[in-house]
This record gives sequence, structure tokens and C-alpha cells, in this order.
Amino acid sequence: MGKKHVIKKTEEEMIKEGEAVQKAMQKDAQVNKSAVGKEGRVYIFSSYNNTIISLTDPNGNVSASKSAGKLGFKGTKKSTPFAASKVAETVGQIAEKMGVKRLHVTVKGVGSGRESALRSIANQGFEILSIKDATPIPHNGCKPKKPRRL
Repeated sequence: MGKKHVIKKTEEEMIKEGEAVQKAMQKDAQVNKSAVGKEGRVYIFSSYNNTIISLTDPNGNVSASKSAGKLGFKGTKKSTPFAASKVAETVGQIAEKMGVKRLHVTVKGVGSGRESALRSIANQGFEILSIKDATPIPHNGCKPKKPRRL
């Protein structure tokens, strides 16, 4: 297999990467003007590879959607709690621009970003009306593979 090489980034590269994320956060998302209201829903989907957060109106029409990949995180960094909190911050800024004050939050998935995304939305000053976990759970699931014969 060989030795694994650890790639260490210099401070300049780390600063450039941080600036790229800040620049992506500042970009204005297209806001659906018909969805402006006092109440909304936030759907947090956190997988092992990415975190996707969608902001909808009470009827379920998507107003804005962001992911860690859209903000410029690449590779394994997309699945980190830090990336999830940055995604939640950008969605929160969009919600503030739309005038949303109260949120219903639905969390789905098993990734590491679900808790930090929820925390950062709560810290932005929104009134969270409900938190629902919609992670799919198999009730016995598929039939397992046959045992291997040697």
C-alpha cells in the first residue's frame, strides 16, 4: 500500500481558502419575492459527505437553498460541522432579508453537521417554533445477502 503522505498547507493557502468561503457567503442568493412572510421552514439534510439547507415558505415552496459545496468547501471539508454552521449562517442571512422571524426546523440525515447547523440557526435570533427529526429508519429493511461459502 505504501506510506501515506500528509499534505500541510501554508498559512497563505489557509487564508486564501478562508477568504474564498467569506466571498461565497457574501454572494446574494436569488430570493423568491412571493415567499416573503413572517414564518418559514428550514430543512437541514446532513449526509456523511455534505450538508444541504433549504429555506421554504409555510406551503413548502423553496425560497433559497445552500450547501457546503456551494460555499466553496471541497472534499472531506464539506462534511465538517464548521462547514454546516457556515451554510446555516448564509441561509439565516437570506431569511433575514426576506423578513422571516419564526421558523419550523426539520433535520434529516446522520452527518456530523446537523447539530452545529441547528445551533447556528438558533443563535441568529430566530424564534424556533418546532424541531422535527425526519431521519429515515428502516423497520427491518431489505433481506440480507446469503452467507458466503468457502
